[in-house]
Amino acid sequence: MSTEARPERASVRLSARTIVLYAIGSVGTGGYATLPGLVLTYFLTDNLGVAALAAGVIVTAAKIWDVVIDPLIGAASDRQLARTGSRRGFMVLGAVTLPVFFALTFAVPPSWGPMAGAVCVLLAFLATATAFSLFQVPYVALPAELTDGYDERTRLLGWRVVVLTASILLFGAGGPALRKAGDDPVLGYLLMGIVAGLAIGIGMFVATRTADAAAARHIGDESAVATAAGIREQYASGYRALRRSQPFRALLGAFLLQALATGTMLAGAQYVATWVLRSEDAVTFVFVALVGPALVATPAWTVIARRVGKERAFGIASVLFTLAAASLTIAVWTPGAWIYASVAVAGIAYAGLQSLPMAMLPDVISHDERTHGSGRAGTFTGIWTAGETVGFALGATTVSLTLALTGYVSTVAGTMVEQPDAAITGIVLSFSILPALIMLASLLPLHRYRLRRHDIDA
Repeated sequence: MSTEARPERASVRLSARTIVLYAIGSVGTGGYATLPGLVLTYFLTDNLGVAALAAGVIVTAAKIWDVVIDPLIGAASDRQLARTGSRRGFMVLGAVTLPVFFALTFAVPPSWGPMAGAVCVLLAFLATATAFSLFQVPYVALPAELTDGYDERTRLLGWRVVVLTASILLFGAGGPALRKAGDDPVLGYLLMGIVAGLAIGIGMFVATRTADAAAARHIGDESAVATAAGIREQYASGYRALRRSQPFRALLGAFLLQALATGTMLAGAQYVATWVLRSEDAVTFVFVALVGPALVATPAWTVIARRVGKERAFGIASVLFTLAAASLTIAVWTPGAWIYASVAVAGIAYAGLQSLPMAMLPDVISHDERTHGSGRAGTFTGIWTAGETVGFALGATTVSLTLALTGYVSTVAGTMVEQPDAAITGIVLSFSILPALIMLASLLPLHRYRLRRHDIDA
């Protein structure tokens, strides 16, 4: 293991062009993170007639695949950077292939039957997940290479989260609207898959331009050299990164649990709209309530982070989200429009939960570079993306298990059923107290995060 410190590079202010191009990538990441988490389980249970437990297995299996390939893509991205001077190749490949696979995921008709439909959705979503990882892993590595500044990274990631938040609102509200554009739900899902897939791919492709800007800052950085390695060594490299970097372990643990909490709430949103608020279309208003306040709150979290530090601001956002989610438990007894108010408070916190850990990750990477040498950003972001994937996957699994245990009745498109009271209660709990408890647990690893501003700016 190299202990050579990386060469000093002046922390310059990022250009507006670089920030804009990088932020546009979140149109793609926001769309991919939102729509499958929001509608895929519901698509399987209420359109294809797949049992809730089986639907959860499908979504989880695709995410497990992500966990397997993300560390490999991260290590391969580091080698590509060393060999070609840019991470752009993988990013472009992911951007141009994802729209096709995303559309195919929602192209399966109910007439094929639950078994065939489930298999086809699984295969298409596995391909979609692979394409996304090819883009996402190097994309997350770029901030550590674009700037060395503690506050400049917060600025870069803050604007990214503004676009991410707008993207979540666009896809969370627009996706279901496209699905309801016609009388035929089968064609509606197909239209949603095509339009959303193209929008995601375009946003990803635009952001690939920032890979060249990051590479330009590393010209002449001889320490950023990665050597070819086998698969076993690539996984071993990720394990070593986890073992040697205590700040990374702490931040990853907190972020994984928070991805689980928000993933659980996201997967339950459509069910809350349909069976608690009694309208499929209400999911649009849930998303407006969640994301609308976040558009305004993201710059505020940036200001708070500058004054008290990123880690303290992150803790404040976590506590606020916990309280807002816990308050939604009251909907078990008195459902109503008041739910939107609690969701809006959670949305204010959600803005911080998105921007702050993403701004802390480059600090962790630069700290490791300073003490162990550079050239490993892709390794860190591969593990990070895998952890995020695990969290969101288990969120959908948690909702699916809750539905199965409480007797949720799956249906095919066009069929009306009534859900038992126990299933309605399970839906509310998966949207409220479960994510609140998980978020509360995330404060334990976050408390162990030790990096502060002076550690980065030293």
